[in-house]
Amino acid sequence: MTRVIDGNAVAEDVRSDLSACVDSLADADVVPGLATVLVGNDPASETYVSMKQRDCEEMGLNGVHVELEAEASPEELYDTIEDLNADPEIHGYLVQDPVPDHIDYDEVLRRIDPAKDVDGFHPANVGRLVGGNPRFKPCTPHGVQKLLEAAEIDPEGKDVTIVGRSSIVGKPLANLLLQKTDGGNATVTVCHSRTVDMAAKTRGADIVIAAVGVPELVDGSMLSEGAVVIDVGVNRVEADTEKGYELVGDVEYESAEGKASVITPVPGGVGPMTRAMLLYNTVKAAGEQEGVTIDLP
Repeated sequence: MTRVIDGNAVAEDVRSDLSACVDSLADADVVPGLATVLVGNDPASETYVSMKQRDCEEMGLNGVHVELEAEASPEELYDTIEDLNADPEIHGYLVQDPVPDHIDYDEVLRRIDPAKDVDGFHPANVGRLVGGNPRFKPCTPHGVQKLLEAAEIDPEGKDVTIVGRSSIVGKPLANLLLQKTDGGNATVTVCHSRTVDMAAKTRGADIVIAAVGVPELVDGSMLSEGAVVIDVGVNRVEADTEKGYELVGDVEYESAEGKASVITPVPGGVGPMTRAMLLYNTVKAAGEQEGVTIDLP
């Protein structure tokens, strides 16, 4: 029988464990501060940042939200970044992607203080991750590792195929799973749009992680019997529903469930873990910046 990993339950466990760290920081008169910066009014981005701010409120963190008009100049955004870099009450922050076309997101990342880069995307933090000494693990890849851990699936010695090579998920996750450490030691294949015979790569894998942003790209015919399937994708597709759409993953769930030993649903799988690990990184940043020792889960 296929096991379904409940990402909401695992995320709640992470949050519960983090509460003790928040209490330890409070005993030292430290309240972890997380800021979100939104440029423009992209509906999906507005939803994401509101959920992150709600998480802060529920966890007792100092949540701060900054909004700039879509027409704001790069310099206005850079000034905001400098203010957050200098603010001692903000221990971590992120600039929600995407930003308007006239702003260079890579330049935005370069201006963020690496010690406050709780997304883990600053070049210095990427370098530390690749080198095996991460300051912050990017939230979604770290969340995938936590899901595997919660399901008692050890990647060590396993063949893992990741579908997708983004800088947000695919590449950092491949690096994490390769590393000689707990939650790693896997043999990793990364597939992308130029991969020849992708199905052969996924069928040869013990663990398949789909993170490419293509609705239902991976189906049951592309999996080996008993594979572990982690679906990172969240895609809106037209549907005869009240909203006019439904959310589906990068995996065709029904056919994949028939093959998989373990699978994550969409929604309710990886998504809640991304937000939980952002809180994790923020609490970690607060402890490091304030010199308070905390026992992170």
